[in-house]
Amino acid sequence: MTALDIDLSIGIDLSSLCCIKANNVVVKSAFLLSSCSASHVVVSLVKNYPNYLIINLDKLDYCASLKNLETVSEKENYKFIQGDICEPHFIKQLFETEKIDIVLHFAAQTHVDLSFWHALEFTYVNVYGTNVLVAAAHEANVEKFVYVSTDEVYGGSTDQEFDESSPKRPTNPYASSKAAAECFVQSYWERYQFPVVITRSSNVYGPHQYPEKVIPKFISLLQQNRKCCIHGSGLQRRNFLYATDVVEAFLTVLKEGKPGEIYNIGTNFEMSIAQLAKELIHLIKKTSSESEMEHWMDYVKDRPANDMRYPMSSEKMHKLGWRPKVPWKEGIKKTIEWYKENFHNWKNAEKALEPFPVTEPFAQLNVP
Repeated sequence: MTALDIDLSIGIDLSSLCCIKANNVVVKSAFLLSSCSASHVVVSLVKNYPNYLIINLDKLDYCASLKNLETVSEKENYKFIQGDICEPHFIKQLFETEKIDIVLHFAAQTHVDLSFWHALEFTYVNVYGTNVLVAAAHEANVEKFVYVSTDEVYGGSTDQEFDESSPKRPTNPYASSKAAAECFVQSYWERYQFPVVITRSSNVYGPHQYPEKVIPKFISLLQQNRKCCIHGSGLQRRNFLYATDVVEAFLTVLKEGKPGEIYNIGTNFEMSIAQLAKELIHLIKKTSSESEMEHWMDYVKDRPANDMRYPMSSEKMHKLGWRPKVPWKEGIKKTIEWYKENFHNWKNAEKALEPFPVTEPFAQLNVP
């Protein structure tokens, strides 16, 4: 069996490792790391591929919730391990013990606002952690290493549409750390022909997302009868992809993605932050009155840098057979319903609803 040589007919903030075994013989393995998206990928793999043992590795940082994986936690082909990708001896032992064949590296600190105040920690986790992981994967002769990056590495644009050959011009510490990590990953292809693939995704939304991100934050604020806090003018536009569409994109990359390539995972659906707030106010507060909508919008000071748009071409992914399918109205309705019941899946969720980070979520670094 070649890497995910299967029928991909499946209809993030966890760090996850997937190892596939059957009758105690390793058949295939994968390593899935951190984010709302990763938990959805884990659930899909566990439920749809029972011969694959999915080992979920998570540091359990402030934004993680194991409740996101309760639906598969008792499955025989699922296993959870708590650990940190920034610990090289632990990661090396993990590859040796579990005989990893496929890596999907989602793990990262991702909150842009927080990155301005904790740039060193973002560099440590996102760059050093990636270096640890790709080095261990290379030593273990992994069959495919997928690094999950972001559209933000391109920097902002008001008109130019980015493709995979566009230069990286990141404008915040988070995006800079992801761009630097990409360089480490890509260097293993250039030097060793190690089979790496890089993906750059638009904003993902849907269930399981820690409410520091804009869509779950606005939903949760409105559900608690609080105003949406909008940074700056609110005219910044973002592209939003529903979680299950992103799951299918990653599975497509696993099966069809070529080593050494970069793939944009994007959508043409785009909305300003102010319009996003109005859409959610309309759906949650049941009003179409402009004055009533303005009542639920609170404009606050902008972040130090806030790109206007991230327009991105996903033609390479379309040629692999993937396109987003979930309409905005369907995806946002499911997301609103989920947060009604699951906001308290995180013990510190209330702190995420402040306009800007107010806590110190990182432990003191012990950089080797």
